[in-house]
Amino acid sequence: MLEHRTSNLTGLLLPLADRHLILPNVAVAELIDYQPGSFDLDTPPWYLGRVAWRNRQIPLLSFESACGNRIVIGERARIVILNALGGRPELKFIALLVQGIPRSFKLDSQLSYVDVPLCALEQAAVQVGDQVAKVPDLLALEELLVNYGLV
Repeated sequence: MLEHRTSNLTGLLLPLADRHLILPNVAVAELIDYQPGSFDLDTPPWYLGRVAWRNRQIPLLSFESACGNRIVIGERARIVILNALGGRPELKFIALLVQGIPRSFKLDSQLSYVDVPLCALEQAAVQVGDQVAKVPDLLALEELLVNYGLV
């Protein structure tokens, strides 16, 4: 007899300045200390330049700014390196500014969706513990970088 299992996934709750994002654990390659990116002035406001990681230069962006809000670089700022999902050879990783250390959560297949306004880069909002977390559209983030010629 097979035992019944619900599908469990480990998620990471990423603290931003004005919201939390939730991602599957496997989407995150590494958490690194904040470092200012190197960039030209002729770039969109959400693009924070390139940061050095494992002998690569990774594009760094502010999710809040890409959604139309202001950029915050607080004293607990860190950078999350995300695995790019789009299969583009020139874009393997994206760096995302976060405000603190992500927390791990066990997620089950019965996520509680929350009806709140979403920006164009968010796919859904879900209840995670006592937080409402947004599910980012990682492919749309990649598309943003590609469309602006930043890869």
